[in-house]
Amino acid sequence: SDLQNAAAGSFASAFATLVLCPTELVKCRLQAMHEMQLSGKIIQGHNTVWSVVKGVIQKDGPLGFYRGLSSTLLREVPGYFFFFGGYELSRTFFASGRSKDELGPIPLLLSGGFGGSCLWIAVYPVDCVKSRIQVLSMAGKQAGFMGTFVTVVRTEGVLALYSGLTPTMIRAFVANGALFLAYEYSRKLMMKHIDSY
Repeated sequence: SDLQNAAAGSFASAFATLVLCPTELVKCRLQAMHEMQLSGKIIQGHNTVWSVVKGVIQKDGPLGFYRGLSSTLLREVPGYFFFFGGYELSRTFFASGRSKDELGPIPLLLSGGFGGSCLWIAVYPVDCVKSRIQVLSMAGKQAGFMGTFVTVVRTEGVLALYSGLTPTMIRAFVANGALFLAYEYSRKLMMKHIDSY
């Protein structure tokens, strides 16, 4: 069922977060370091993946890569429920009683785009807070999820939690539409190949 697929995606994302959190931390810090380099606050060449990894290990040890883990879980678990749920509901809508396997490329593209959009609409504020936590932890400033959330809302307003949502939605719709189209057609091709043996 659509609900079971949504729940399975949500459950799987909890485990994926263990790999995702360290890479997200490095990405967020590199983005912050790039901004600092442009403003002259750090010397050029000190913003490489290796320098960030080395810095985290030296300062916080291996567990330092899991700063923002709870925020990443708060984003991923409900996010992937909406991602897979939105995708499956959309496929059910387009199938109109037929088999979902009969859907053509346009309904699959639209369904994938819808699933990706559902994910980001549901979790964008959480992602904003998670990114702030991971960047602020560079300077040893970590107020936790609720503290960071309250600070952003008080100092910048609620709309700051949605800054950058439009380009994210455009990217999510296109990327996830292509992702699910490729997935469904690859799956069909592989199943056809397996069935021929």
